[in-house]
Amino acid sequence: MSIEIPTINLTNIGPLITLSVAGLLLLLVDAFSIKGTKKGYFHQISLVAVVIAVLQTIWLWGRNEMDFSRMIYVDNYSFFFYLIFLLGTGVSILLSVRYLENYNKNYGEYYALMLFAAVGMMLMAAGGNLVTIFLGVEILSIPIYIMAGMFREDLKSNESALKYLLLGAFSSAFLLFGIAMLYGATGTFFLEDIAKVIKSGGMNALTYMGLGLLIVGLGFKVSLAPFHMWTPDVYEGAPTSVTAFMSVGTKAAAFAVFLRIFMDVFPTVRMDWDMLLWVLAVATMTVGNVTALAQTNIKRMLAYSSIAHAGYILIGMIAGNQLGAIGILYYLVAYTLMNLGAFGVVILVSRKKDSYLNIYDYSGLGFQYPGLALVMSVFMFGLVGMPPTAGFIGKFYIFSAAIEANYIWLVLIGVVNSLISVYYYLRITVIMYMKPAEADLGPVDMNATMTTTLIASAVAVLIIGIFPSSVFNLALSSVKIFGS
Repeated sequence: MSIEIPTINLTNIGPLITLSVAGLLLLLVDAFSIKGTKKGYFHQISLVAVVIAVLQTIWLWGRNEMDFSRMIYVDNYSFFFYLIFLLGTGVSILLSVRYLENYNKNYGEYYALMLFAAVGMMLMAAGGNLVTIFLGVEILSIPIYIMAGMFREDLKSNESALKYLLLGAFSSAFLLFGIAMLYGATGTFFLEDIAKVIKSGGMNALTYMGLGLLIVGLGFKVSLAPFHMWTPDVYEGAPTSVTAFMSVGTKAAAFAVFLRIFMDVFPTVRMDWDMLLWVLAVATMTVGNVTALAQTNIKRMLAYSSIAHAGYILIGMIAGNQLGAIGILYYLVAYTLMNLGAFGVVILVSRKKDSYLNIYDYSGLGFQYPGLALVMSVFMFGLVGMPPTAGFIGKFYIFSAAIEANYIWLVLIGVVNSLISVYYYLRITVIMYMKPAEADLGPVDMNATMTTTLIASAVAVLIIGIFPSSVFNLALSSVKIFGS
């Protein structure tokens, strides 16, 4: 009996290999470093790995195949999400450097865990098999559980990690049961084969149950209502740099899976899941925006904001057309820049021990630190969806796709929710510029790394808002796999 070894091409997973090797290297360097010495090279190693992974992704761009016995998609859709993940990881690393130094937590394992989580995200985006996708979910989740509880002496950090672990494990069980149901109904784990079985034989009770459980499992990751309960507590309790990373990376990775599964596997039964997603989108937008109005802790406010944005992105999926898919990809790029930038300002203002997290701590910031207030205003305007920011273009694409698909009422509800969000986003701007400081905010450590990162993010939000064609064209070439 001869055993056939499948042909594989390791260059197709070059970015994943690079990040994995860099993560292992960081652990080794940390383990063999002399105790008490300043370890300022961890973030440099991490950033070099991210840059190399970006170059590898660009080099791979244009390929359209499957590898590793059809376990991995090698296509522009995966590569677009690779770039989003690498952008989020790179900016998160830059935001973490001084933050960790202030806490005396500049550990190599922190950056290693961040790189491993990025590998999990990439595996989710490229997964051609439900088992591969599940492995990606776990490789993403486990490092973030650890990172959320990295400040062991902080009770809120411990609470955050425990809640995320317990509820994350619960959602993983739903996801796994959904995968088992789909396997039982179709006899395969491969997305392509599942799509063929459903197209030829239609849906039955088992596939409906599997689809429902997948929505629950992935809905937890993207914070869809009513699976959002963990979000504000975890975002508030986790270290702010970790909150920033998980707020963009986890959401983008889960939507990468969401979009591929629903557009690739279930397009022939769209009407069966449209109404469910319609209800989820409305509930998510409304719960996120209305609850954010009452928040005075800025991390909790941004947590509910992220819930609302998941609802907006879901509108693009419900539209089910190519413009909707393009809108989702564009929106995730914009959201990554805007949200990481906002959390970067929070890190600077809150300073050591996260002392200033109340929104009224920003009173008078526009006069004491005008540059910092300006970039924060750009991020707030972007999250609202005001022109000429990237947030406006992202919502424009998604709402246009929904109108094209004749979901007029859904768009109207989305617009009303956007108007509600104006209050709590612009409240920050009003407080910064129109409310006098009750006391001097004190020194804000405007180091070169943080300043450059925030300015670059703010400029990028404006540039891709004013000139959206470059990102639009990349997104268009990425979603051609879904047809028109």
